Amino acid sequence: MLTATPIRPGAFSPRLCKRILVACLVFCAAGPTRCDNSFLVNAVPQNLNDFYQGLKDRAASCQHSLAGGFYSIDNGTNTTSYCTNDPHRPSIIYLSGDNGKLSNMDVDCDGVQGGSQDDGRCSLGRSPDYQDATAFQDIIQSYNVGISDLNTYVHPYVVFGNSGSRPGWRTFDPTDHGVRPLSIMAVVCPGNKMVYGVWGDTNGDDGDKPMVGEVSIALATACWGKNMTGDSGYDGMDVLYVAFTGEDAVPGKSGADWAAKDYDTFERSLQPLGDKLVQRMRAGAPGKKVTNLWVVAGGAIAGGLWLAL
Repeated sequence: MLTATPIRPGAFSPRLCKRILVACLVFCAAGPTRCDNSFLVNAVPQNLNDFYQGLKDRAASCQHSLAGGFYSIDNGTNTTSYCTNDPHRPSIIYLSGDNGKLSNMDVDCDGVQGGSQDDGRCSLGRSPDYQDATAFQDIIQSYNVGISDLNTYVHPYVVFGNSGSRPGWRTFDPTDHGVRPLSIMAVVCPGNKMVYGVWGDTNGDDGDKPMVGEVSIALATACWGKNMTGDSGYDGMDVLYVAFTGEDAVPGKSGADWAAKDYDTFERSLQPLGDKLVQRMRAGAPGKKVTNLWVVAGGAIAGGLWLAL
């Protein structure tokens, strides 16, 4: 677990700077995220990490299945389920497979494109199932914050839930179990990396199989770097997606910087509410609060102070 000690101006010491530098180097070496990646990621809080490791270590990862029969990989098996901690009063819903497997991460290019972070990795033609609108575009527009929809390059959104009317098609509606549109989700990637996202889109029945495990290119880039594209994702089955139930998980119009021009700004705006939601999780024992360390190109933010490394 990475931690950071709040530092007063003028209180630097060679020993402390060395500790922070080593922590950042270990963090970057722990997974595929590149140290020159300018996208912010967060160290995984201890209680969420315990939950994550517990699911991976169990042969039957799903505590209580709400719906099963979904595919995480197109050429894989339909053994991924929407699971919960409590079938009667769920506080979280997450994706889990069998034999300690969780989910992969594909890239969704739906919604608005363009802006300063549009580098063409989600250009038309690179995503075979591109839609020009996300599922909750009408809610975004009702916020009247200057944007018409989510931007895949800016907003770290998760595709969660499955809809469709084809015979035999597996479906799941998270709202039936208390998850609200545009609510905060936590995504854990291998290498002690966590990103706060929002539930921003759903899977339809326009493909061959009912799929799960898809995110905006902004979120995928935060976890894996800029090798992620509209037609190239991450196939490891060790990504955890956690949705939180209840109205208090929804940042609403003023609880997030929806009009942000870049991923970093929007991600920071989700952190206060995201931290509260994660800290109320239990993983066999009450979660304990940890201090966040944000790793960015050329330095770290520790205790609210920018540290150039």
